Amino acid sequence: MSIATGLATAPIAEPQLAGLAVTAAMEKAGLTIANSVLLFLTPEFARDPKPALLAASRASNCTRIIGCSAAGIFTDQDWVLDAPAAAAMVFGGDISLAPAPQPLADDLILSLAAPNALNSAWISEPGRRFGGVSGDATGQGPFKVWCGGRTAENGRCETRIASASGVIGVSQGIRALSEPLEITQASGYDVISLGQQPAMNVLTRELPLDLRSENGLPLHLLMAGIIHGDPATAIADGRFRLAPIISANAEDRSVTLSARLAPGEQMFWAVRQPLAAERDMRLTIDRLQQELDAPPDFGLLFPCMGRGPYFYGGVDRDLDLVKQRFPGMPLIGFYGNGEIGPLDGANQLLQYAAVLGLFARMSAHV
Repeated sequence: MSIATGLATAPIAEPQLAGLAVTAAMEKAGLTIANSVLLFLTPEFARDPKPALLAASRASNCTRIIGCSAAGIFTDQDWVLDAPAAAAMVFGGDISLAPAPQPLADDLILSLAAPNALNSAWISEPGRRFGGVSGDATGQGPFKVWCGGRTAENGRCETRIASASGVIGVSQGIRALSEPLEITQASGYDVISLGQQPAMNVLTRELPLDLRSENGLPLHLLMAGIIHGDPATAIADGRFRLAPIISANAEDRSVTLSARLAPGEQMFWAVRQPLAAERDMRLTIDRLQQELDAPPDFGLLFPCMGRGPYFYGGVDRDLDLVKQRFPGMPLIGFYGNGEIGPLDGANQLLQYAAVLGLFARMSAHV
């Protein structure tokens, strides 16, 4: 196997952690020279990642180091949160992380960005983009992205996975509380009425009894689903994007969202729920396995930092499900501050989702 992962953690963030993770991956892959390295580091390295990148370069005999800092990282070995750590995937043989100066519409483009470097124009550029947004537990940064062994000055990195075919799936993992309804009145970020009824009234009416509290709505678990295409099948087909609820306003019974919506659009209320997320992840893995039509040689997984071990009660079920389905497959990823993935024919910036990519050598299809 010319692709493998390594994970290293320690009480103190020292550059050699990156070297140890890469060295472990190199030994498993049987490589002395890698053609490229995917390297994710915890936030302790974000202020000055250069020494860690240099250690990774020396351990791999390679300058093509790509990655970012993140609140938590993982490989097929384990996940790490709240401790300094480095996760690496090394590539040898014919598969590599190649530059993508002018991607085509059908190219799969691994896309990484710092929060302050995101914009819709970049996400909408050609290529089916997938990846995540650098983050930390505070949301304050610093955030770093690196490409070609150097910190990316513009805060973004995009790369093509050469000599491999791949499939990308998005698991949004929510339970729908209502059918899609037309927005009949909205102003800015406020949804005032749905189906001629006050938006907050519709939300509270559909809320399960176990989520009703005298202390207010559990806004951290509630979402609005904005659908695309036929409303009758949008939820079942996954043709929707999610927008967190900022506030529920008792005075005028409106609901403030993180996204601007307009009258005439269709939306539904949803709740983030571990069982629903696990079920949706299983379906996503099933679909990708059928689409790839070959045993995957490696995988990349980008879940939201709000959908990791803490969401699942101390066990990362998304990670475990992929490992159970593909035992021994090299897998790497990080818990991000947003996820990037193709959805309903367009690249989307997602929240509270998990984006999974499975890849096989081109020769696997011959």
